[in-house]
Amino acid sequence: MKRDFQPAVYIMANRINGTIYVGVTSNLRVRAWQHREGVADGFTSRYGCKMLVWFELHATMEHAILREKQIKGGSRARKLALIEAMNPAWRDLFDDLVL
Repeated sequence: MKRDFQPAVYIMANRINGTIYVGVTSNLRVRAWQHREGVADGFTSRYGCKMLVWFELHATMEHAILREKQIKGGSRARKLALIEAMNPAWRDLFDDLVL
């Protein structure tokens, strides 16, 4: 298995209580950097979701994908509750990543 492979589900935001995006990746550091730099076309670049405000690491991509679907299927209130539980100040967690 590649060293950089670490399945994760994550939430990006454009500001506190602002627009949020839920995604899944095999390399959170690289993916979050892509969102921050605007090189990932689509929703996050259109709405300026550059802050990594929540993430969860998983053992396999299958588990991560299932969890992403579960979170995406939930209400906005549930997504906000996930963020608030891990990161009540809505800090950008990008610099905390040591993956």
